[in-house]
Amino acid sequence: MPHRTRGKEPNWSYRLMALSYRFRDARSPREPILAEAGICEGDTVLDFGCGPGSYVVPTARIVGPGGHVYALDIHPLALRMTEDRARKAGLTNVSTIHSGLATGLKAESVDVALLYDVFHGLERPDAVLLELHRVLKPTGLLSVHDHHLDWSMLTEAIESTALFRLIERGALTLRFTPQRAGT
Repeated sequence: MPHRTRGKEPNWSYRLMALSYRFRDARSPREPILAEAGICEGDTVLDFGCGPGSYVVPTARIVGPGGHVYALDIHPLALRMTEDRARKAGLTNVSTIHSGLATGLKAESVDVALLYDVFHGLERPDAVLLELHRVLKPTGLLSVHDHHLDWSMLTEAIESTALFRLIERGALTLRFTPQRAGT
């Protein structure tokens, strides 16, 4: 289970947190963060720890009908909220995954993995990174944004697994590429 409390958080508390995200998103839209992720039309994207779907709808619009967004979270209410947002936006290229770790996705099937505002709360960050490494294509990208952690600490934690290498430090995100044997 990657989140310390999110999977066990009562629905009323989760709803309050989701409401605060709505206000945050209205003041500070998620698109500038996503612009640094390297997402292209037709991509397959995994939003690991999607929460109430702040990044899912704009990502689904970027990838378009030829792409797909998998939204994974441990909290069932997060998935219901994400599904509702996608449905209200008329999007059919979004699927939710109820899990705290295993994605159930095929190996090397994802173009971009988003790890936004969640790394600080992972119980087993190495296991999560291993799963993200497994599902990312060799040319895939891991985009990380976590305002709770210092970027150098975050970079060190991710690179210490030897699964990923930092390739770009943007204004809002860190981008990593998966390391494969022999690269």
